[in-house]
Amino acid sequence: MQTFPLVPLTIDQAMRLQFKLVDKITAHFGGAEFLSCGDVGLVSGFNKPSYTAKVEAVLADFFDCEACVLVRGAGTAAIRWGLWSLVKPNGSILLHDAPIYPTTKTIVESMALKTIVSDYNSESTLIKTLGAVSADCALIQYSRQKIDDHYTIADVIAIIAGKNIPIITDDNYVVMKTDKIGVQCGADLSAFSLFKLLGPEGIGCVLGKRCYIERITKANYSGGGQVQGHEAMDALRSLVYTPVALAIQAEVGTEVIRRLNAGEVRGVKRAFIANAQSRVIIVELSEPNAPSVIENAEKLGAAPHPVGAESRYEITPMFYRVSGTFRASIPDADSRLIRINPMRSGADTVLRILAQAIQIDI
Repeated sequence: MQTFPLVPLTIDQAMRLQFKLVDKITAHFGGAEFLSCGDVGLVSGFNKPSYTAKVEAVLADFFDCEACVLVRGAGTAAIRWGLWSLVKPNGSILLHDAPIYPTTKTIVESMALKTIVSDYNSESTLIKTLGAVSADCALIQYSRQKIDDHYTIADVIAIIAGKNIPIITDDNYVVMKTDKIGVQCGADLSAFSLFKLLGPEGIGCVLGKRCYIERITKANYSGGGQVQGHEAMDALRSLVYTPVALAIQAEVGTEVIRRLNAGEVRGVKRAFIANAQSRVIIVELSEPNAPSVIENAEKLGAAPHPVGAESRYEITPMFYRVSGTFRASIPDADSRLIRINPMRSGADTVLRILAQAIQIDI
């Protein structure tokens, strides 16, 4: 079993990303102004809280694109609004030939989109597909959908964009972990959840070309649909702390892999890093007892399930089954594989819990 995880930021790179975001904040906010919690309501001239508009301007500037809109409904709503702005119902959408993320599948089905699939791992296959059929839009999931996915998103974007097909990237699980997101690689839109980036519950973000963002803003005009100023400010302040925290998390994951594959924990066959969907440790157990090991780990202090996938609530390491898309492609995944995300913990804590959880079951 071979995986091709995305290259994470180093701590030094993460620091520079943090500094860039703070620099953009100073370009859009006065010093005293940024200390405010923000306004609420449909402010004249914005049809949304003015602070929400300011935060959107900061994020567009930070991610090197034309415009941004914050939406309710986290990453799922961001993708839904993004697709709505690109393609009409009953249109066609190009997808990677892989198990589609469940919430995205619901969006595709609700819009009655006709799906065209191609293998993004093979440039020749993708080129052949685009030569044979025409799609109204394309969706690229930045993180991996299958355990053996290895495509480079910038290359896939370049091939599809060459056919003048509008592209939206699902950037959930990669924002502030990689040096560029989808729009910075040439996509028309990027969509992701700010809840996954230490922000408040339910806030999603769509970034990209102004023409598409304006469609979303115009349609999402009601007061109840707006992200309020205090929520936008909370999301922005939280975002400042994510790059370094996620870079530390990546380093911990690398250390855990090294120590597990050196034989430190009895009962582990092997371990590897995978983007499933977030960058996590996949542990293959020697025995088919993954469910009980996960249950034991919870009793030892590990989180038994995700909250928002690296949300502000997720501090202790998470021991969980592998993602649905991975389970769909690996027959015995449920019985032998465990997904571990260190979250804010260190390698010693992860290894202690894993060793004890396996020992209880022996």
